[in-house]
Amino acid sequence: MKSIKVVDSIMGSGKTSVAINLMNNASKDENFIFITPYLNEVERIKKSVNNRQMYEPKVKKKGDKTQYKFESFHELLSQNKNIVATHNLFKNANDETKELILSGNYTLILDEVMEVVEQLQVKKHDLTTLFDSELIYVEDGFVKWNEEKKDYETRYDDIRDMALNNNLIYFKDNILIWNFPSDVFALFNEVYILTYMFDAQIQRYYYDVNNIKYQKCITEFRNEQHTFTDYNNEYEKKLKEKIRDKINIYEGNLNAIGQLDFSLSSSWYKNKSSYTLKKVKNNVFNYFNNIVKSTSNEAMWTTYAEHKSKIKGNGYTKGFVSCNARATNEFIHKKHLAYTINRYVNTVLYNYFKEKYNVSIDQDAFALSELLQWIWRSAIRNGEDITLFIPSSRMRKLLINWLNG
Repeated sequence: MKSIKVVDSIMGSGKTSVAINLMNNASKDENFIFITPYLNEVERIKKSVNNRQMYEPKVKKKGDKTQYKFESFHELLSQNKNIVATHNLFKNANDETKELILSGNYTLILDEVMEVVEQLQVKKHDLTTLFDSELIYVEDGFVKWNEEKKDYETRYDDIRDMALNNNLIYFKDNILIWNFPSDVFALFNEVYILTYMFDAQIQRYYYDVNNIKYQKCITEFRNEQHTFTDYNNEYEKKLKEKIRDKINIYEGNLNAIGQLDFSLSSSWYKNKSSYTLKKVKNNVFNYFNNIVKSTSNEAMWTTYAEHKSKIKGNGYTKGFVSCNARATNEFIHKKHLAYTINRYVNTVLYNYFKEKYNVSIDQDAFALSELLQWIWRSAIRNGEDITLFIPSSRMRKLLINWLNG
């Protein structure tokens, strides 16, 4: 592997354009794998690359059998095809995937960071069943699948596959933590990661604890096209000057519900009564319908997915955009925004890095990066004015400090 280049440039600075130019200008014997968060972005990349055909793994019939997407991915790799696929598919990488990548002269372009470390949602009684049935055991901190029972058909096939790939860590005697196989990145000729605020991302901490080296660069518009250049923050400073007055942040009584550091956090939502959540809903309704008088088409809002039904309301329900949305231009017509959450790293993952590696994740940097990614799905991406209701005092201060920094 030559290097991992982290293209750490603000949203809308042309990262994807540079990546497409890279593929269009590369020699025919270079192969590319482009990995994007969303399925609808796959088609856009396929259409944008014009000097080579990009193939998408698909479910298809082969005789009387069904070939699923991951099998299709392996088939395309075996044929040295240029491939565009999703994060979720790429996360299934196993030993066979590694062998095929290594033999294929591939460059990886990763559009936005991946979820490279995750807590598996496994019920306690299921975990007990797995141990009692001697399907799994723990060795050197890793969850292992009993090789003698690897051909058994159970409802735990996903856990079996992760354990057989040596990707599962047993944490605190009752938690399963999945890690993307870190050696995959070393199999490519080059790796490009297109993101912003990489230092705030879980993938950065994952790289650090796995001793994966990388260098940061940015995009620059030069000679009528976007290109990569050495890392600096000059473009970001100029952009902030342009947009500072285009983001109208609401300051008023509707913010009162978010005054404490942990107000509107995930645990806050879980512990509050329906009456308190109704107040959040009423505030969002009031903001969209009375404060900014938004049309339904221009309204964009978010909350935690499990509480969406309690916060949605007349005039803005269809404008819901997931709080972890990124790498999409689908919502650039949205001009009135409500961000009703207070982001923190998953507590289990925070404790995992702290207790296993003595690494403390910067909670504020993580929260700011997630907030900015979400805001940049809107019309601000095109330099248009937006309004923003962000009742969490913590999140509001993080944004204001960033804009003025």
